[in-house]
Order: sequence, then C-alpha cells, then structure tokens
Amino acid sequence: MKAHFNLKKAFKKIFLNAFFINANQTLKKRLPKFCLTFLILFSGVMAFAAEKGTISGKVVEEVGGLSIPSAIISVYLGDAEQPLITSTSDDDGFFSIKNLKSGNYRIKISFVGYAPLVVNGIILTDKDFDKNLGSLKLSSEQNALQEVTITVQKPAIEFGADGVTYNVGSTLLAEGSTATDVLKNVPMVQVDIDGNATIAGKKSTRVFIDGKPSDYMTSNIADLLNVLPSDAIEKIAVLTNPPAKYSGDGEGIINIVMKKGFKVGFNGNIGIAVGVQGNGNANTNASYRGKNYAINGSAAYRYNVGKGENNSYRENFFPDTTFYYDQSGANKSKSRGANFRLGFDWDITPKQNIRLSTNYNDNTSSSNSANDLRYLSEQLIEKRLRNQANTGDGNSNNVVINADYKLQTDTSGGNLSIGLTFNNNGSSDLRAYNTSYLPIGISRATLQKNNNDIGNNGITFNLDYDKPVFKKRDRVELGLAYNYRKNDNDLLVENFNFQTQQFVTNDRLSNQFLYSENILAGYASYNYRNAGWGVKTGVRTELTDVAFDLSTGENYNVKPYLSIFPNFSVNKFFRKRYNFGATYSVRINRPRENTLNPQVNNVDTLNISYGNPNLSPSYTHQMDISFGAFGQKWSFTPRLSYSTSQGVIERFRTVTLIPGSTSARSESTFDNVGTNNSLALILIGNYRPTNKISANGNFSVIQSNYTSKLNSALNRDGLSIRGTFGFSMQLPQKTAFESNLNYANNVSAQGRNKGSVTSSFSARKMFFSNRLNFRVTLNDIFGNRSNTIYNEGENFRLQSFSTNNTQNFIFSLNYRFTKIAKKILPPPPATP
Repeated sequence: MKAHFNLKKAFKKIFLNAFFINANQTLKKRLPKFCLTFLILFSGVMAFAAEKGTISGKVVEEVGGLSIPSAIISVYLGDAEQPLITSTSDDDGFFSIKNLKSGNYRIKISFVGYAPLVVNGIILTDKDFDKNLGSLKLSSEQNALQEVTITVQKPAIEFGADGVTYNVGSTLLAEGSTATDVLKNVPMVQVDIDGNATIAGKKSTRVFIDGKPSDYMTSNIADLLNVLPSDAIEKIAVLTNPPAKYSGDGEGIINIVMKKGFKVGFNGNIGIAVGVQGNGNANTNASYRGKNYAINGSAAYRYNVGKGENNSYRENFFPDTTFYYDQSGANKSKSRGANFRLGFDWDITPKQNIRLSTNYNDNTSSSNSANDLRYLSEQLIEKRLRNQANTGDGNSNNVVINADYKLQTDTSGGNLSIGLTFNNNGSSDLRAYNTSYLPIGISRATLQKNNNDIGNNGITFNLDYDKPVFKKRDRVELGLAYNYRKNDNDLLVENFNFQTQQFVTNDRLSNQFLYSENILAGYASYNYRNAGWGVKTGVRTELTDVAFDLSTGENYNVKPYLSIFPNFSVNKFFRKRYNFGATYSVRINRPRENTLNPQVNNVDTLNISYGNPNLSPSYTHQMDISFGAFGQKWSFTPRLSYSTSQGVIERFRTVTLIPGSTSARSESTFDNVGTNNSLALILIGNYRPTNKISANGNFSVIQSNYTSKLNSALNRDGLSIRGTFGFSMQLPQKTAFESNLNYANNVSAQGRNKGSVTSSFSARKMFFSNRLNFRVTLNDIFGNRSNTIYNEGENFRLQSFSTNNTQNFIFSLNYRFTKIAKKILPPPPATP
C-alpha cells in the first residue's frame, strides 16, 4: 500500500509540473496524450484500491455466546432500499464481505428464531478499507408472532419453514393505504371482494393483531382492516404451521404486527390520500422513546364510496317442469371509519417490562340498492317481474384493551409472561326492503324492516414461561390460556300492514340468539437448534364448552369436548445457501355464531339463508415440505402442502318448490359437507438483478377432492389457482416505481369462485431529505374488480356475476416528523 500511495504522489507531481509550464511548447503538444495515459493509469490504481474494502465479523447468540452458522448477512450501500450483497456466516459464525468500494455501508444480520440486528455507519475509505465488527450478538425472538422492531429497510419478503413474513415498510403500495390494501399483495394471501383474507390451500384462516386473535373480537374483521392504517403496520406474518403457544383454531394464521415506536426520541408521520372515485383517508402516528419507557399512538380516518352491479341466472330442474330466474341489480354505498391506537411500554427494571395498549374502531355506513328478478318459463318467456328497492344504515364500534407483563426470571434466559385482553364491540344495522310485482295483482307488494343489534365481548388470559435447558441451544415453552366470549344477536323483523298503515312485528322471523364460549388450554413445546438444524415439537390441549339458545325457548348445550393438537417442524440450513423444512400439525375449525345462528334471512324470498345449530367441529391434519435456495441476487422457495379435513364446514345450497306455487326457493345454510383432501404446490421466488430492481412472484395450484356419504352431489374434485407478481424499481432523483398483479380461481364443494385479475401500479417521489413523499397509485388498470360464482346441485345450476368500482387513481402525501433514528453500534475494540 505504501508503494501505491507513493505512485499517486508521483503522478500528481508530474501532472502539476506539466500543466503549469507554459513556456515549453513541446509539452503543450504532448499534454493531451500524456493526460490520457495518466488518467488510465490513475483510474486503474484507484479502482484497484477502491474495491479492496472488507467487512467482517462473527455472529453469536446474545445469551451463551455460541456461534450461529448460516445467518443471513445483507449489505446495503448508503440509503439503498435493496441489498448490494447477500451472504451467510460459516459453520463457526464468521463472515467476510470482500471487494467493496469506498462508501458508507450498513448491514443487517438475520436468522430464523432471532431478532434481526442492524449495524449502521460502516465507512470504508482508501485509508481504512478493512472493518472487523467483532462479535455481533443476536437476541432470541421468543415469539414468532411477536413484533420485532427493525430500524432500517428490510427485504419485502422473508421465508421460513412455518410461513412467510411480508415487511410492510419495504413496499411503496403500503404507503397511505390500509391493512386490506396491503394484504392483497402478501404472498399466499387472497382477499375477496368483501375484504376477507384467506391463506392459499387453507379452508379456514384466523386474523391476529400483535399475536392476539382479533377476528373474533369484532363483529366484522373486514371493517377493522379497512380502516387500520398501513403506516402503523410493521409486518404481516403468514403462518401455515402456527406454534403450539397459540389457539388450534384455523388452518393458518395471518398475524398483523403493529409498530411499537422503540426509536430513541420523538418520531412520527402524517399522511393523506384521495382517490378520483370519491374515497380518501388520512392518518397519523407518533412515538416517543425515553430512557426506560416508550409511548406511541396513531389515528386514522377513512371515507369510501362503493358502486357495484350484479347478475345471477338460476336454472331450476324438476320432474315435470323447468324454469329460470334472471336477476340483475345495482348498489351504491358510503362508509366512514375511524381508528385510534395508544400504547405505553415501560421497562420497570432491566428484567421487568409492562406494555399497555388500547384500540378503538368506529364505522358508519349507508347503502341503497335495487334489483329486478324475471321469472322465465321453460320457453324462456317472461311470466312476471319482481322489483325490490333496499336501503340500509349501519354503525359499529369496537374497543380492545391489552396488558402484558414480562419478567426475566434468571440469567440463563428464562422468561415469564402474563397477558390479559378485554374486548367489547357492538353493531346496529337497520334495513328496509320494498318489493313490488308486475303484472299488478299476481302477487302482493310488501314492505319489510330488519333491525339487527349485535353485541360481542370477551376476555383472554395467558400465562407463558420459556427457558433454555442444554447449552442454550434449545428452549422449553410452557403455558396456560383461558378465553371467554359472549355474543348477543337480536333481530327484530317488522312487516308493513297496508290496511292499518302500521308496521307489525313478525314473530316467526324475529329472534334473539345468545352464544357463550369458554376455552381452557395448556401447551408445552421444545425447540432445539444446532449445526444448521432446527427442530420444534409441541402439543396443545383445549377444553371447549359452548352453549347457545334462542328467545323462542330453544336451548343448545354442546357437550364439552377435549381436543389435542400436536405440532412438529424440522428445518435444515446447508451449504450456506439451501434450506429444507418439513412440518406437521393438527388444526380445528370450530362452528361459531355466524354459522350456528338459525335466524332466517329472507331479504330475498326466493333465496333465503340461515345457520345450522347442529354443526360439529372440523379437524384438519396438514403437512408441509419446503425447500429454499438463495443466491446473492435471487431466492426460490417451493412448498408442497397436503391436508385432509373431516367434517368440512361450508355453505350448502338446496332448491325446492314452494308449496302451492310454481316458484322454487333456494335455501342456503352451513353443513359438515364431508371430507376434503387437498394437495397444494406453492412456488415463491424473488430476483434482484441489481440493487435497484427487484421482482417477486408466487404461484399456487391446489387440487381439492370432496367426498360425502350424505350427498353424492358433493363428490367432486377440482383445481384452485392463485398467482401474484410484483416488481419494484428505484429510479434517479429519489423516485421509485412498484406494481403488483393478482389472480384467483377457487373450487368449492358445490362449484367454483372465479375472480378477475387485480392490479396496482404505484410511483413515488421523495422530497426534503426523504421527509416528504408524494405517491400516485393506479388500481385495477385492466378494469373494475369482478367475481363469478358457479354453483350446482341435484336440481339447479346457478351462475352469479358481480363487479365493484375498484378502478381508481389515488394521490397521497406523507410527511415524517423526524428522520428515522438508527442505532449505531460502538466500534469494536482494536485488535492487538
């Protein structure tokens, strides 16, 4: 290196002398050639020096200091959003990233089961080109569903044997939107036209927020997700094999992890978004971190205008007649929603922590719709016309209060956690249905009002303890949990008497449904990791006691039942770039108030629906095999999943002739339709040709086979297809572009649900040192979102089509109060 710097000084001296000797004409003539030769030599020397930079270190466990092999090392240059280089630690935990140019770097170190660690401010120069960071300690991430605060840009998608993690802050489409919008772009997740999210290959999906079940804490989880601001979300974990610590309900869990604000000082942002369809939202969140406490909060408001059209065509087949129903309609709705969150985190002592949080959600809506139903004869001649005009007004509110206490019981890594959650929500829905017929006189006009009030409250308690046992490479987890829920569904139906000009209560349809549920659970699990191997095994038992009754005097007391849920997974990292995983678990789908409630919905008298109080729980055995291959610029993770479910709970439709009439009525209810065997192939990949371009995609094909001993019409099989493709690019002048495409086509016990291609294209421009960003998003450029349902039974065929005004231009602004604080580790001690 001394020779290298002496050479630079010599070049500099010769160049200056030659440049300033004006009297020498010969040198003037030769100066251009000389300079060219000099620049070539100088560039070569500097390039050789500039790419000699090295960043090295050793990855170890925080507790015990044991080395961690195969940890992922991601190197970022400056403020780049994509890693420049990705590597792994060797079998002894060491890593060395070479051939780096001079510059300001940061690295992120991550490994399954540990909280990612970020090191900032690594500056390489031609005089200081070798940085040894020493031992870098990763802390154990005790709970795969718990939030881990990361202060720098992360890859959008991270993979594990038990699922996929989608880092919300790493995508442009997440800025200024809602949880529902973000879920549409999460791998393996599908969001239907009503805002309900499911996991590919799973018949039932639970939605958690911060590791706590939220789908049963509100009357409508879609309303909550549609107002929950994306800027307050840290990440979304898709768990196909949830750990034993959590409820056995649902074949998979979508866990939404909120930001907790553990950055030093005061931080926050405020944003607003407006769409040309008339929709808009505004949100703000802020956090303050003191020496031993943190306070964070957020608020959001949403306004939405919905428009849609629908059409259904039903063929009715009976021994002596065939006739048809052709129904078309349109609807328009307006809704408003507000969400408020507040959290307080206090480190009482270095070994004790308490976290308090609360969430309040409020929604109001109004709607009106109209539809025409044409009665067609066997010769497709219109016999009569039914017209129905509907109006509706609704409101709902929901409050959740959480308290969590954590104690480090010893220096070897033992932890005790206690959690308590209280939730209460209510909703009110008032609807009116005005029906008339042509020709006049064939059927009487009717006017009906439905007033539906729903209350739901519950308490959840959990006690958890975990501790390493042998050489701190393993962990034992033990716990107890209790969950209580109560639901009160009061439906008042009134019909208008045209003679007295008064509304009269319909005692046959009015009813109050009371539901209570108690679940007591205990679990034990053991995790072990060594030499690239990771093994998790556990078992959970749940005692369920359910009771419900109707105001009519009908009582249903389900005999308490005990369920056992084993759980096992094995994972192996090898050759620093490959990963193999296998999992097995048993899950349950419990029938709850939405499927059990026998209250009749007769809004459309030819298409009525009700619940089934005689449903039984459905159990699923599921197995997954995954393989991951990772390079510096790409990753590919195929998964093969098999499940078999007994007593699958699905909606089941029958069509019968109305006594004394030539009309046929469709009755839809839930039933244990039979057994479903499902085989799914899921392909997930990511490619980064440069540090500014990234493409990702996931594709799943699912073979489902239904068999039923009760109804041969349910013996069928078919393929479900889901696919997502995403692309992002960093452009000059602090601009960026991102796009996503989605498609779904799913089979069911009685038919198929076919969606359209949905899309999002977004461009962003940053201003004022990245504090202000302006974003333009175009949703569904190929046309409004549509959905087609095919249904078939022994004596009917039904095809339904619906579309909504999802094609939209959205403009949004977001401003950060302060620059994101990033913790810079102190320099490692100098080596002798």
